[in-house]
Amino acid sequence: MNAHDTAKPNWLVSVCHTHCPRCRRGDMFKDPNPYHLKSTLAMNESCPVCGQQFDIEVGFYYGTSYVSYAFSIAVSVASFIAWWVFIGFSLNDNRLFWWLGANALLLVALQPIFMRLARTIWLAFFVGYDKDWKNRPAKAPERVNDQMKNAW
Repeated sequence: MNAHDTAKPNWLVSVCHTHCPRCRRGDMFKDPNPYHLKSTLAMNESCPVCGQQFDIEVGFYYGTSYVSYAFSIAVSVASFIAWWVFIGFSLNDNRLFWWLGANALLLVALQPIFMRLARTIWLAFFVGYDKDWKNRPAKAPERVNDQMKNAW
């Protein structure tokens, strides 16, 4: 076993690659491209590497709207500051409305990425990294209703 197999993967890198928060190696989503819009949110049932279940309970991912909202606010503030520095705002013309349009297009273009990152971060709030994930099986979810899966 080499050092690459035993090293703890970086949290930020694993989130950006939408990997399992328990082992930080397995893919959470079936399709790696978030812009295949029919399969943007198609997730694996469990981690292909460590077996962590991704559907912890009914309605678990409704909380991702808070994370996605924070991303949207952060991008809007960053684009506002960038627009202000490079183009500027004035009460004498329409630059504010041009920024609003450009920001709206930017948010729509980034939405598939935001949705995936929000799911990954939300799951990472509740499932921590397990350094002994190879030897310890993943905990089974307590409140799963198979009839309600994918009912959104």
